[in-house]
Amino acid sequence: MSGPARKADRLYTYGDYFGWDDGQRWELIDGVAYLMSPAPSRRHQWMLMELSRQVANYLVGRTCEVYVAPFDVRLPEAGEADEEVRTVVQPDLVVVCEPAKLDERGCRGAPDLAVEILSPSSSVHDLKRKLPVYERTGVRELWIVHPAERVVQAYRLGAGAGSGYGRPEAYGPEDRLASSAVEGLEVDLGPVFTGG
Repeated sequence: MSGPARKADRLYTYGDYFGWDDGQRWELIDGVAYLMSPAPSRRHQWMLMELSRQVANYLVGRTCEVYVAPFDVRLPEAGEADEEVRTVVQPDLVVVCEPAKLDERGCRGAPDLAVEILSPSSSVHDLKRKLPVYERTGVRELWIVHPAERVVQAYRLGAGAGSGYGRPEAYGPEDRLASSAVEGLEVDLGPVFTGG
């Protein structure tokens, strides 16, 4: 598959997106609307549930909160009103440590950690379109999970303003992945890759 279908007739905003009631899941990347792929595979869902279980268990009693897709993350440009936001994504999993970013519609602003689990129908979209958006909008840490290869690539923002992600670190089933964005969070990747 070539990736998500798109509405190419014009650029859209969150105001447009929020009004769509077609029963489909969409994402906006710089105003271009992309139809999300059909329901993920059972393996994808197993991995997501195991990751979310470990993260949620760690976060009990802490300020940070974890959410799984479908969950809207609005990534505004400077000064952009909510209805004018042109980028809305639905990562597989997000952790948000600033409660002020959360509202009834989801998250407004960059989450501290985002996780994307690749599938054949979404990998180009996730790597080519969404990864640069996460970097540009200040998502502190991004985990890209490659199920077939049993690898997680961890992208982390550098210390200086505008320093970007730099080279990702790779982790496999034998590793514990420690987050740099969520203090103390470590995920045991063994169960993530061996179940399902």
